[in-house]
Amino acid sequence: MPPPADIVKVAIEWPGANAQLIEMDQKRPLPSIIREVCDGWSLSGSEQFALRYADGPQLYITEESRSEIKNGTILRLAISPGRAARQLLERIQSHGIDARLEALKELAKLSADPTFATEFINMEGIGTLARLVESGTHFGEMLAFTLTAFLELMDHGIVSWDLISLSFIKQIAGYVNQPMVDVSILQRSLAILESMVLNSHSLYHRVAQEITVGQLIGHLSNQEIQTYAIALINALFLKAPEDRRQEVYANPLEQHLTEMASTLAQKHLRSIILNHVIRGNRPIKAEMAHQLYVLQVLTFNLLEERMMTKMDPNDQTQRDVIFELRRIAFDGENDPTGTEKRKALYAKDYKMLGFTNHVNPAMDFTQTPPGMLALDNMLYLAKVHQDTYIRIVLENSSREDKHECPFGRCAIDLTRILCEILQVGELPNEGCNDYHPMFFTHDRAWEEFFCICIQLLNKTWKEMRATSEDFNKVMHVVREQITRALAMKPSSLDQLKNKLRGLSYSEILRLRQSERMSQDDFQSPPIIELRERIQPEILELIKQQRLNRLCEGSCFRKVGNRRRQEKFWFCRLSLNHKVLHYGDLDESPQGEVPFEMLSDKIPVSDIKSVVTGKDCPHMKEKSALKQNKEVLELAFSVLYDPDETLNFVAPNKYEYCVWTDGLCALLGREMSSDLTRSDLDTLISMEMKLRLLDLENITIPEAPPPVPKEPSSYNFTYNYS
Repeated sequence: MPPPADIVKVAIEWPGANAQLIEMDQKRPLPSIIREVCDGWSLSGSEQFALRYADGPQLYITEESRSEIKNGTILRLAISPGRAARQLLERIQSHGIDARLEALKELAKLSADPTFATEFINMEGIGTLARLVESGTHFGEMLAFTLTAFLELMDHGIVSWDLISLSFIKQIAGYVNQPMVDVSILQRSLAILESMVLNSHSLYHRVAQEITVGQLIGHLSNQEIQTYAIALINALFLKAPEDRRQEVYANPLEQHLTEMASTLAQKHLRSIILNHVIRGNRPIKAEMAHQLYVLQVLTFNLLEERMMTKMDPNDQTQRDVIFELRRIAFDGENDPTGTEKRKALYAKDYKMLGFTNHVNPAMDFTQTPPGMLALDNMLYLAKVHQDTYIRIVLENSSREDKHECPFGRCAIDLTRILCEILQVGELPNEGCNDYHPMFFTHDRAWEEFFCICIQLLNKTWKEMRATSEDFNKVMHVVREQITRALAMKPSSLDQLKNKLRGLSYSEILRLRQSERMSQDDFQSPPIIELRERIQPEILELIKQQRLNRLCEGSCFRKVGNRRRQEKFWFCRLSLNHKVLHYGDLDESPQGEVPFEMLSDKIPVSDIKSVVTGKDCPHMKEKSALKQNKEVLELAFSVLYDPDETLNFVAPNKYEYCVWTDGLCALLGREMSSDLTRSDLDTLISMEMKLRLLDLENITIPEAPPPVPKEPSSYNFTYNYS
């Protein structure tokens, strides 16, 4: 007979004594259970003790968290969090260096526990740590443990970052600016400054006065602290006031820049990231990939102001830019602009440039997006790639009217498409690692990207033999060409050109036809019957693949509302498919994690269901902000008896599909992800083609000559030759 649901069997340890094996009644008050355990070892003052997990993070057990205790869990009797906080607070202020070091080391470990943190903070512990840092008397390991404890305590969100003093900020910034500082101290100092910037508007200004991007760039050559340095750069970038990030230059004919973008360029940030990070001798981990993605998004978001700025048709300085486009295309360098002779031909020239409004082309830039950003792109092409610009314009102006590719209209719509593809103006998504190395290979990567794509558009227009009526069709094909090329992750702009060269219009048609095969081909009744016969076999094959993948296991990031940290946990299915094993890891694993390292487990028989997205318990409290959208799409939870949950946020869409499908297969439910549908269609098509190919290759023996028959009244004759 199984034990009652409220009873869990656990082992409780105490140093120097035999472990106690007890049946813990979850309805019984926790102090009563602790008193009984203390009595078993003849320990007095049970109110001074508490229970902690013996493995993993070794968190304290509270009335709120006790429901997470499973059968077979090993616990440890320890001094209560209040008593531990009081003792550690006294020890870190003692005069003995060795005693103080040991106390800080233990404090750094305990500070991750929210129960202990609350007690320590209530005793003004954070203020004590801040004063130790401000004194400047701590160095080496002692300082590293002090900063670790401080950061962990602040990350609980119990105390506001606004309470941090200016002297503390200066001291932390000093560690970052010093040339020779221990790596562990640098890592924690950078992380503390990042949290200050992200969590307090007032602290942003104080940190920005002490730390500059130029000072941080020097740390990018050190692989141990690269991620922390880029994270702080991103935080400063993200929280910078609009007037510091956006500054229009006085000359409207100069390409739009910003103060932040100018600073980054001056300090060679891009080239250092390219050479020391992207092309470094170490593989890029998930956290670094995310920070590069964030930097990419924030850099492109500098374009948002221009993208959302309408052109004023009555503004002469803005109209001068359009005059410049016309002059470069038609007048040549020595021909004066604005002569009376040429004014009469302006409308004709603007028509040849491909503007929709020939009389006043400024009206073409009044729609946002792309607004003035399109004009910026066109001017960059005309000035930097003048030969290409003139060739495109003159080539199209010499075609028949119905086959000309309208440069102006195409450039404006292409700019809008590129903004949509690269999500200009969108906030970074938490957990997204989708950065493109090629955008770090050029100081004007956005503009060069446009120049490559406008040439692609012109080439595709010719390949499609398009007319003005085909404009939307051409733009749809060009969007597909660009999207497919970006998905290949070209490492440079030259590689992008090669990828796009291989994605001609005929190749796009071939790819479309190939991808439609599984839907459009083989629709005859015998083929449909064959497909239905094959489908169960293929589904079983996919199911086994998903379960095998769960047995290999996956690493998941612990994502919360606090500062991003390198904290991971791993989950994998037992080889007999009966138990889910999981546990915390200090860092992302490079290979398979053995079951022995995973301290927690859930019997598959206890799993009730799998929920996804907004139905997940850990997603219900998240806001609907843009940065949470992608996390929502990657979230899923396992609900198991009695009323427990194991919450996941997959590292990418593939892992999300594999795990949700695998868990559904484990529970005998339908696998319904997009990945399964795609795999099913692909594998069925392949299998059908193989079987049909086998039929085609069957050698049919020749039939013997017909047996002669008596002549019939129908006058048939047989030719035996």
